[in-house]
Amino acid sequence: MDASVWIPQVAILAVVLLSDYGVRKLTTSRLVRPFITAIIIIPFFFKGAATSGNGLLLEVAGLLAGIALGVLAASLMRVFADPASGRPATRGGLPYCLFWVVIVAARLYFAYGAQHVFNQQLGQWLYTNHITVDALTAAIIFFSVAMLLGRTGALALRARQLDARQSAAANARISATVR
Repeated sequence: MDASVWIPQVAILAVVLLSDYGVRKLTTSRLVRPFITAIIIIPFFFKGAATSGNGLLLEVAGLLAGIALGVLAASLMRVFADPASGRPATRGGLPYCLFWVVIVAARLYFAYGAQHVFNQQLGQWLYTNHITVDALTAAIIFFSVAMLLGRTGALALRARQLDARQSAAANARISATVR
């Protein structure tokens, strides 16, 4: 299995699980930490993106699928106001962790299978559709990073909605006591 696939996958999985499992404060650094990991690791393995044709379409499909699965992953976390501070916090439990593990395991199996199980079929498909191996690798990397983007965007949006609800509730209490 090519290191350009499994090293970023395992690193991103470890950072996400360490950042999100259990009850955690929802801070900017926590939301950005997986991206920092990706920014550090991916340049070592990224060989370039396709700029046209079916390779580009595959990369775009990887981006869109990653964003969708990242949003779905974030929906498995509970976002709530920390009782002590009132600041947004999350609870990432077993379903959230299992979701990430299954997705990463599927990507790793695909990378393994591409070399050892269905390499002839995949090679024929790549050839027929005029897609390079580098474009396929880029699509998998884009998928992984886009999943982080979807997760982060969804959590940030939910935290903002929580803050807005808390502000509205506080304003309602203040205006109720003034009347």
